[in-house]
This record gives sequence, C-alpha cells and structure tokens, in this order.
Amino acid sequence: MTQTMGFDDVRIEDLRKVGSIKWSMFPDTIGAFVAEMDFGIAPPITQALHAAVDVGAFGYLPPSLSSAMSEAHARYARETYGWDIAAESVRPIADVIAALEVSIEHFSAPGSAIVLPTPAYMPFLTVPLAHDREVIQVPMAQENGRFVYDLDAIDAAFAAGGGLLILCNPHNPGGRVMEVAEMEAIARVVDRHGARVFSDEIHAPLVYPGHRHVPYASINETAAGHTLTAASASKAWNLPGMKCAQVILSNDADRELWAGKGMMFEHGAANLGVIANTAAYSAGGQWLREVIGYLDGNRMMLADLIAEHLPGVRYTPPEGTYLAWLDCRELDLGDHPAQFFSEKAGVSMTDGAMCGEVGKGVVRYNFATPRPIMAQAIEQMGAALRSR
Repeated sequence: MTQTMGFDDVRIEDLRKVGSIKWSMFPDTIGAFVAEMDFGIAPPITQALHAAVDVGAFGYLPPSLSSAMSEAHARYARETYGWDIAAESVRPIADVIAALEVSIEHFSAPGSAIVLPTPAYMPFLTVPLAHDREVIQVPMAQENGRFVYDLDAIDAAFAAGGGLLILCNPHNPGGRVMEVAEMEAIARVVDRHGARVFSDEIHAPLVYPGHRHVPYASINETAAGHTLTAASASKAWNLPGMKCAQVILSNDADRELWAGKGMMFEHGAANLGVIANTAAYSAGGQWLREVIGYLDGNRMMLADLIAEHLPGVRYTPPEGTYLAWLDCRELDLGDHPAQFFSEKAGVSMTDGAMCGEVGKGVVRYNFATPRPIMAQAIEQMGAALRSR
C-alpha cells in the first residue's frame, strides 16, 4: 500500500498483505474491531523512521530523542489546544495502558477502587483487576443520543471507596468530546473526595468540525492538581505498534514524584516510537487534516448505510474518534451481536459487553477504512440479518 494512494483505492488484499492484527486475526472477515486505521502512514513519519534505521538508532533511549518528543508535544498542545505546558512536564512512556498502571500504583490511594464510566475502553475494565483494585462501573447517561457523565453516580462511587476516576476524552467507544462545563463539574466532585483522575486523551487529535478538544487538566488549577494525563500520536497517526505515549504532569507534587521514580516509569518507550511521535506532532498536520476530512465523511455516510441496510440499529455519529457505537438491541440478537455478525456476515467488530455491562447488545465498529470497504461491511451485515 503506497502512501500516495487515494483513500478509496485501498483494497482488502492490500491490507491483508500489511499483516496488522486488524486484518490477520480473523482473516476471513472484514476487520473492524481493533482501533487501527487503513490509510497508511504520514510521509514525514516514514521519512523520520527510515533516517533512524539508516543510522542504527537502536540503543537505549537517549535524552536528546526524549527531549525532542517532549518539545514537539508541548508545542502541538499549545498550538492545537491552547494548553501551555512546559516540555519538561511531558514524559515518555511505553503506552497509555502503562500510564494507567503507573497512575494506579503510584498516584492513587493504596487499595482504593477505580471509578470507571461505562461503556469504556476494554482494558480499563481488566487492568485494574491485575493490580488488585476493584472496578466500580458507573453507567453513563444519554441525552439525545450523546453520552454524558452521571455526576451523582460518580459521587456515590467515590463515597463507596473509589480513589481514581478514569476519564476518556474523546470518549472510546462513545465518541463524545467533553465540554468545559462538564469537566468543571467532574473536577468539583473529584476534589470533594480528594481523589485523582487519569485522563486518557489518546484520541484528542481526532475531533470533528463543531467540536474542540480541551485537555481536562487545562481547565483550572483544581483539575491540574489531581490529574495525570496520557496522550500519544498512536491513534491519530496510526502508530499503535510503535510503543510510545506521553504522560503530562500538571502539578508540582506529581512532578516531584516522577523525578524520583520516572526512570522506572519511562523504561519501555521505544526509540522508533519516540521518533515517530516527534515527527507526527511536528510535521504530520497536513496528513492528519486530510484523514479527519475523510473520516468526517465516513461517519456521516455510515448513518446513511445503517438507515438503508440495518434498520433498527441506533447510531449517533461520534464527535471525535473513528469508532461507532452501534446499538443492536432492537435486532433480537442477544447480548453478543458481534458474534452473529462475525459468523454470519463476515464482519469482525468489538463486542460491546467487553466495554462493560451497559454494552450488552451493542457493537463497536471502526470506520477508519476506505468507503467501499465500509459499504461492503454494512451491506454484508444487512444481508445476514435478512437471511436469518
């Protein structure tokens, strides 16, 4: 697959040759489950990686590469979100899950429960358990098809022993882009309980017209004081296998703790991932704008395809991310419709039940794919329903 190829020109056979998990785990189906895009890589990233390979940049991560990434991310955050953070407060880490594990072990009260609004990114339900932490699922409410946080339920979860709230903004899998007033209300609840927030903002660059990403820790001093923010170029620039993310420290206490233990936390961030993230933040803007424009069309086209081929499925186009939350509960497919569509339609999606109890009867569909492939997937799903 060439990087100059048009979005619509990418074929399934091309994607299978690349060999990513999205197109190899279930080889006889259309891959629409894991959060990878099918649009190749931005040329500046490829060029930076080739240059690094040519000089053999395979040793342990040197401070020069780490600092360049921190500066690139700080500059991107300032120009894109209006968040003026010092480069020294942007730290490398292997991935967002590693950042969550650090947050659980070192930045939350020992033994406290994890408060998780659901539906949620699948590992958020399982990773805390591996650290002997209870997960308190807090179902999100819906207003006109949009997910919103249930403040009373979050308050009750903290009162029941919660110590760390996981926020995901833009939200995976619901696609919401949070508004400042929402975040201010959440910050007041967290502050009242002396709790912490882990803010997963990995999808932050992927926001559609009419919406704007505002980092949670940037809204006021209260939020900055209780938040660890995780970001990465991995979703927006299609680099999930490169093993690099950023932790943004927004208060002095966290910076002091990181200064003492950060070498342990940062171990695992890969040289090539750091180089790729630096190139993405520094020179990947034009490529990303083109991708977002195409995805914007996809999210709206998906609504038309669902209306035509999947009547009964409820779908609200997301405000950010390239993930669609398709409510199939009116189709009488049981709690796990993903299994039906995989076996009968040849389309592999994420089972909504993996995102929490509220996800039963729902699927998560990845629409970061060429439109002909998306149309084929939805048509196959419709045909499977008609032939039941």
